[in-house]
Amino acid sequence: MSNSNVSAASQIDVAVIGGGQSALAVAYFLRRAGVGYVVLDNQRAAGGAWRHAWDSLHLFSPAKWSSLPGWLMPVTSEQYPSREHVVRYLTEYERRYEIPVHRPVQVKAVSHRRDGLLVSTDQGVWLAKAVVSATGTWSGPYIPDYPGRRDFDGEQVHSAHYKNPDAFRGKRVLVVGGGNSGAQILAELSQVCNVTWVTLEEPTFLPDDVDGRVLFERATQRWKAHLEGRPDPAPTGGLGDVVMVPPVREARERGVLKSVRPFAHFVNDGVVWADGTRLHVDAVIWCTGFRPALKHLRALNVVNATGRVDVLDGRSVVERRLWLVGYGEWCGFASATLIGVMRSARSTASQIKDYLSSLAEQTA
Repeated sequence: MSNSNVSAASQIDVAVIGGGQSALAVAYFLRRAGVGYVVLDNQRAAGGAWRHAWDSLHLFSPAKWSSLPGWLMPVTSEQYPSREHVVRYLTEYERRYEIPVHRPVQVKAVSHRRDGLLVSTDQGVWLAKAVVSATGTWSGPYIPDYPGRRDFDGEQVHSAHYKNPDAFRGKRVLVVGGGNSGAQILAELSQVCNVTWVTLEEPTFLPDDVDGRVLFERATQRWKAHLEGRPDPAPTGGLGDVVMVPPVREARERGVLKSVRPFAHFVNDGVVWADGTRLHVDAVIWCTGFRPALKHLRALNVVNATGRVDVLDGRSVVERRLWLVGYGEWCGFASATLIGVMRSARSTASQIKDYLSSLAEQTA
């Protein structure tokens, strides 16, 4: 970055990178703290990753248990809000709190400067006293390097890019992955095609009366134990276990909510199990999770060997002007959920306000 570009940078107290639920929650608390900030989002419209989820996706918590700080998500006629409802809520949330979102803005890199962190984008440069990275994981879909995967001639789609079952009607499909995405996608595919569900272990199905509200309460218990120095209660039933939302319950009633253990390797037209059994397969849908989208932080040398950033209460241990919010449990209990991100966002905004106050005192 040339000195002329640095001098032309727009100066701001805080740059929030990302435009989804985590970024909006942080923005809410920064606004309340009276801190100047901008939100830099690479999407063309509001909604974050929810804009790209499959068509039939629903939350597994009621609306009032799926809300960002300050404004309850409006109730719907459905027990669990749809993807479209969430996108509308996030869009209106931006308007309601007049969040200064710049989009589409692609952040290329964040780099060290003596007087701040330089955020370089395709739409200009910002020099921020602090940066909050809230880019989530949707743009980092993970597909394991399964033996023979590149020899398979059929279609391979990650759940991040799956939309609906129409393209798979009448085909033989493998759904790989044992979480909620695997269960929900299996449920709808099983109505239009021959589908086999492959999971590492037998999935954990939660009781029918356990939904996201209960899981959040359990995460809260773990958070309180952490704050008080008590052992992690680790209650049965975590955020990765399968919630019995109506489509999944219906699949169970049809007798299709069953999984098999992994196959040994791919061949060109399917897969082969360890005992030599072959199965012709037309397509594979990978419900195998995501990795944090942190390419923009590489210049800071903060990303460790696991692809994460070492943090203490959400603040980078290596670069103290950097905070991370919403990437998963390593950023805070339940922090990748709509309601769960509130704690991390509040703490981050509070820490940043204190940090900016200390800077002001140093220069006074």
